[in-house]
Amino acid sequence: MSISAVPTFDLEESLAREGYSVIVGFDEVGRGSLAGPVMVGAAAFLAQRLPQAARSMPHYLADSKMLTERRREALYEPLQQWADAWAVGSATSAEIDEWGISHALGIAALRALDAVERTLFGAFADASETTDAMPAAQSEGGIREQGSMPAPASSPQQTTLDADWDARMPRVGAILDGPSDYITKALGTFEAPAVPVPAHVVTQVKGDQHCGSVACAAVLAKVTRDRLMTQLADSNPDYARYGWAHNKGYGSQAHKAAIAQYGPCDEHRTSWKLL
Repeated sequence: MSISAVPTFDLEESLAREGYSVIVGFDEVGRGSLAGPVMVGAAAFLAQRLPQAARSMPHYLADSKMLTERRREALYEPLQQWADAWAVGSATSAEIDEWGISHALGIAALRALDAVERTLFGAFADASETTDAMPAAQSEGGIREQGSMPAPASSPQQTTLDADWDARMPRVGAILDGPSDYITKALGTFEAPAVPVPAHVVTQVKGDQHCGSVACAAVLAKVTRDRLMTQLADSNPDYARYGWAHNKGYGSQAHKAAIAQYGPCDEHRTSWKLL
C-alpha cells in the first residue's frame, strides 16, 4: 500500500519551543457510527524526548484511514511502546444520545487526557486533586485502554520529571485533529473528569496525516474501537445480526437492513436517524 503523507513532529516541536513539557495528540473514531461508543485516542510525548521519538517513529505510521486493518493491527503494540503514555477514552451510545456527539467527544477526550496525565505525573496528579479515576477496559463510558512506555529507574521520563516538574507546574500542549476544539468546551462541565493539568489545545485539519502524535492516537483509537465492536458481535447473537464484526457499527446497507428488520438494540444511538 502506498502512503503519500508521512507525519512529522514539526507542530509538536513548535509547541515544545513555546514551553510545553508534554505534547498530547488526539484523534477520534466512531463519530458517524450508528452504534457503539465514540472514542478519542490520546498519545503523549515528553517535550525533551521529541527528537528521540522522531527518530524512532514506527515504520508505516500514517493516517489510520490510509492503512489496512492488518497494518493498523501490526502497529498497535509498537505504538504503545513508542508513546510515553497513551489512553483511549470513550463515551457510550447512551451518553451520545443524552449529550450530543460534540460534547460526548469532548468528554471522551478529557477521560483519555486524565488517564495520560495520571500515568505521567503520578503522585503529582494524585496530590493536585482527587478524582474517581475510571479503570481501563470498563463497560461504561470511560477509559477503554491505557498504558505507558516501560520505565526503568533511570528512564528518560523520570529524568524529565525531576528536571521539569519538581519546581513548577507542568504545561501540557495538545494537538486535536480537525477544525473544532471540543476538548476545551467540555472542560469544567459537570460530566468532565477533573484533569490535573488542563491542556492548551490547538486544532490541526488532517492532523493524523501531518502530526506524529495525532497519527499515533488515531491508530490506537481505531484498533481499540474496531476490536470492541468485533467482541460485541462475537459475544452476543443479538449484536452479531447487525454485522458489527464487519461494519464496526457504521451505516452499511446490511446494517441498516438489519435495523429495519430487528429494530435498534441498546448499543444503537437511538436519537439518530438510523434508517
